[in-house]
Amino acid sequence: MKIYYYAQTGHRIGLDRFRRAAALIASLPELDITLLTSDFRIASVARDFGVAKCVGIDVVRNIPQIAQKGDVLLLDSAETNPVMLADMQNYFAPLIRFSDMQGEQKNADEYLISLYEEGEGSCRDYAIDPTYYDCKGARDISLTYFFGDDDYEKELEEHLDFVEGLDANLQLGFYYFLDYETMLQKRFATTSEFEEYADTIKRSKVLLSASPQAILESLACGNKPIYFQRKGYAKAFIPLFKSLNIPVIENYDRAALEKTLLHINLHEYSESKQTNNKMANFIKQTLNL
Repeated sequence: MKIYYYAQTGHRIGLDRFRRAAALIASLPELDITLLTSDFRIASVARDFGVAKCVGIDVVRNIPQIAQKGDVLLLDSAETNPVMLADMQNYFAPLIRFSDMQGEQKNADEYLISLYEEGEGSCRDYAIDPTYYDCKGARDISLTYFFGDDDYEKELEEHLDFVEGLDANLQLGFYYFLDYETMLQKRFATTSEFEEYADTIKRSKVLLSASPQAILESLACGNKPIYFQRKGYAKAFIPLFKSLNIPVIENYDRAALEKTLLHINLHEYSESKQTNNKMANFIKQTLNL
């Protein structure tokens, strides 16, 4: 029996699920987990994130080309439909599925790791790399703007007026086009390369981002994240962020952003508690380890 973890990634999806997978795998060093990603590019540099084994497989339907019937699968993807999911529940032993949707219950033949739901066979939790809870360095970046790791439609450029004049540092994403990066670097006074991501999150007093994982990492650092909702993206994380008292901006509302930034030093965030062990223990108990 082998253990596989599939995280949906790509130039139209970003790396949030990959970053979550890397954080969880780091909390399970005793397990031999092979991470599967949708694209080959991030798989080729997965070791830089502490993931020893990673294979790019293009789409979720290719998992059986790697895994065998009776293997374990941790599934973090929005690609499946009910028929495909039923087949996977019969194929893997067990199937552990991630859900970000409020109100989504687990099926009889699976285990569930959820942002919101808990009960028998379910674990309510989210994963953050533990290094973000130990941020002892300088917070010498006042404001960082991280749109996300993907921007295939160049939406960031379309809405540059959202952050223009705020003297924000721009954190570049993984799937940006080369010419696009060059243009963006000319529009911002300072930029951070993809390889500087973790350091930038830790150093930024305020993080404005559409990446849910980045928002949670910033909060873990004790910094002040502001989440903005990208057009066409699921709003699954908004209830969680509101419960953590993280400001949420929608529709590129510049007035709302300015008001939030004006009062940001007085804003009281909920404490981010290190919870990876809860999720890791749930997985080990599910596997009878």
